[in-house]
Amino acid sequence: MGRTSRRALRLSLHIESRPMCSILALLGLDPDRDDLPALRKQALRRSALLRHRGPDWSGVYDGERAILVHERLAIVDPESGAQPLRDTADELVLGVNGEIYNHRQLQAGLAEPYAFATRSDCEVLLPLFRAHGGSDAGLARMLESINGIFAFVLHDRRDGGFLIARDPIGVIPLFTGRDPGGRLWVASELKALVGVCERIEVFPPGHFLTHRHDAPVPYYRPAWREYAHVQGVPADGPALREALSQAVHRQLMSDVPYGVLLSGGLDSSLVAAIAARFAEHRVEDDDHSAAWWPRLHSFAIGLEGSPDLAAARTVADRIGSVHHGIVYTIQEGLDALPDVIRHIESFDVTTVRASTPMFLLARRIKAMGVKMVLSGEGADEIFGGYLYFHKAPDAAEFHAETVRKLDALHQYDCLRANKSMAAWGVEARVPFLDREFLDVAMGFDAVHKLAGPDRMEKHVLRAAFEGSLPHAILWRQKEQFSDGVGYGWIDALRDHAEAEVSDADLAAASERFALNPPTTKEAYLYRSLFAQAFPGDGAASCVAAGPSIACSTPTALRWDASFADTADPSGRAIRDVHRDGYQDRAQD
Repeated sequence: MGRTSRRALRLSLHIESRPMCSILALLGLDPDRDDLPALRKQALRRSALLRHRGPDWSGVYDGERAILVHERLAIVDPESGAQPLRDTADELVLGVNGEIYNHRQLQAGLAEPYAFATRSDCEVLLPLFRAHGGSDAGLARMLESINGIFAFVLHDRRDGGFLIARDPIGVIPLFTGRDPGGRLWVASELKALVGVCERIEVFPPGHFLTHRHDAPVPYYRPAWREYAHVQGVPADGPALREALSQAVHRQLMSDVPYGVLLSGGLDSSLVAAIAARFAEHRVEDDDHSAAWWPRLHSFAIGLEGSPDLAAARTVADRIGSVHHGIVYTIQEGLDALPDVIRHIESFDVTTVRASTPMFLLARRIKAMGVKMVLSGEGADEIFGGYLYFHKAPDAAEFHAETVRKLDALHQYDCLRANKSMAAWGVEARVPFLDREFLDVAMGFDAVHKLAGPDRMEKHVLRAAFEGSLPHAILWRQKEQFSDGVGYGWIDALRDHAEAEVSDADLAAASERFALNPPTTKEAYLYRSLFAQAFPGDGAASCVAAGPSIACSTPTALRWDASFADTADPSGRAIRDVHRDGYQDRAQD
């Protein structure tokens, strides 16, 4: 085959979209020892378990030292191509789950010219690796320069080396494990590795791993993590407003119908309102042409009469979106629990409670032909939106807790949003966790974020967007998603667990579940369903099922000893903060 023909073949095979997909890789193969055809079949079978994440196309690279499999969900440029991607010299192979929002800037900044073969935002990783992959410092600079959400595996055919990396906050899931033969497996979800790997680990956000290392290496350590770097820095409302607007705008790239998740709370309502401003034009060509789907669709879910459904309708009427308020029943939610836990790969009580209505909503969204949605995750961690933040004694403690919450977010809200939506082939994007927005929102003194009797949680964010939303929405008090869909949902889960789990079962929980034994009947129920889907401690060891979102025990107990008696992770548990009509008391 001639050079021109090979080039044309690459173009036809590797023009790629910006997808929410899945990756699976098998690294460290030895052609003299390993049965490569058998391993290829095994890799394809394991990747098929992840096809809900990428139902549009499958791609595979099988070499002597590595196998990469990619399941694709096409969001941009859906007519063309599939991963894995290859560089122009056919020496590097890349499988990516995610999006590189600043890919054009990165391309423009390359020191050496590179003949891009595709329209993929992810292809820029190939020349970046060629320029910086020779040292840890170079790789750190490369990854630090990326504004995006991603998990990727890059294989170097020249020496059998590899690079594995995950985005700074962990919006995109990633797991690694070793099989009995010592081969390294990498996958987007836990289920692909269970039964293959003896030990499975969550790949940490903001880290990379190469063949030169025994453990992941951190690359993301922004200065704002330390309170001393932000102390005394004033809050800038207009800058905050502009940064979030630009983050939403960046994440509207789509050649397929998209929408917004709209609970009617502050965070999702702000994202929806900003998205509505940009919906008429195509972000892909810098807003020069009309959007293919100019009407913004919004989606909410709740029990009949839930707080979220009513509030979401108010916002939708204000921003002019085509609104879909989905009503689910308690029985539908209870029936979905086994599937929910299998997909989200967690038995954390708060996560299961909130994931179930989101899982049901994703199915309806998919049925309407929508493949991408914007969501409001991250704002509560950044601005201290959870009600226990009212108890923070000072700005330094408040700031430290927001950093801790961001560090843990990949095991909770990011996991919920990504996997609940991906279960039905829908991509969830999270503008509040945009790198550039984080630098602004975490870059000023937390004294401006403090809440109290006369100052509502997330006051600085609300004030920055004064006039953008109806007053009752802008100053609506925090409701956790599992509360806002209808308080009857949590009560029904407790009642269901009470009927399913006996007192004797709970008393013997530590005998059945030696690792992180459940302490309530609801937690026992979820742990049992998880064990049915993922037997053994290997999978359970990857689950963070510790302090609740409402009362994160180490910090919250230090702030207020009364939290010691709070076993309920619902926001309602903090009764002296959660009270009717608080949103009408917005004051400076």
